[in-house]
Amino acid sequence: KLTSSNNRPREDSWLKSLFVRKVDPRKDAHSNLLAKKETSSLYKLQFHNVKPECLEAYNKIWGPNNEVLPNPSSSGYKYYLPYNLHSEVLPKIHEDKHYPCTLVGTWNTWYGEQDQAVHLWRYEGGYPALTEVMNKLRENREFVEFRKARSNMLLSRKNQLLLEFSFWNEPVPRSGPNIYELRSYQLRPGTMIEWGNYWARAVRFRQDNNEAVGGFFSQIGQLYMVHHLWAYKDLQTREDIRNAAWHKHGWEELVYY
Repeated sequence: KLTSSNNRPREDSWLKSLFVRKVDPRKDAHSNLLAKKETSSLYKLQFHNVKPECLEAYNKIWGPNNEVLPNPSSSGYKYYLPYNLHSEVLPKIHEDKHYPCTLVGTWNTWYGEQDQAVHLWRYEGGYPALTEVMNKLRENREFVEFRKARSNMLLSRKNQLLLEFSFWNEPVPRSGPNIYELRSYQLRPGTMIEWGNYWARAVRFRQDNNEAVGGFFSQIGQLYMVHHLWAYKDLQTREDIRNAAWHKHGWEELVYY
């Protein structure tokens, strides 16, 4: 399950810090200053607003258990996706080494936008990988039929292309079940670098419980967007972890921004 929050500039949330660095503004593009240098992964975040009467059928297409999925090469994890007429389409794409993409996670919203599904894809190789996948999917008859069936269930949909912040780890499989919180922020133009500098320090206060899943900023689609994805055992655990952060000296100064 997924809860979502949309906030104007300020308030909280972020993951495991690999290192903390201050970015000098106006020296380069945001994508070069804030994104990871060691990977060239591009992410696509999809939002599907489903017809209420079609939600059960839609979930059968995507799967009864929605979590952060394992890499195709990983072992010891099971993932659950479609099991009807189109049951093999998405797992095939997820596992096929000729498609440079991975279905990282798929969720239904619990609070926030209702009857909504959210999907996160990773493209290993950036924009060329995305283009390669799109071209192959146009020729994939199974996927074309799957997309037609899916379109009849939707009221609307949108997506964004994202990059990871350099001070977050990649989303990885975790034991569950969990609830996930997607906190989305619309920043003022020109403040992305400052945001990154603050949160590169703030993540140090949110590493004790492994609750942070991933952190991203938009490149194509709605601009100046930041997304923080968190995982908790349940809502009470979420409240306890968030309250504990306020007892750490320095947290209040960073999130006040």
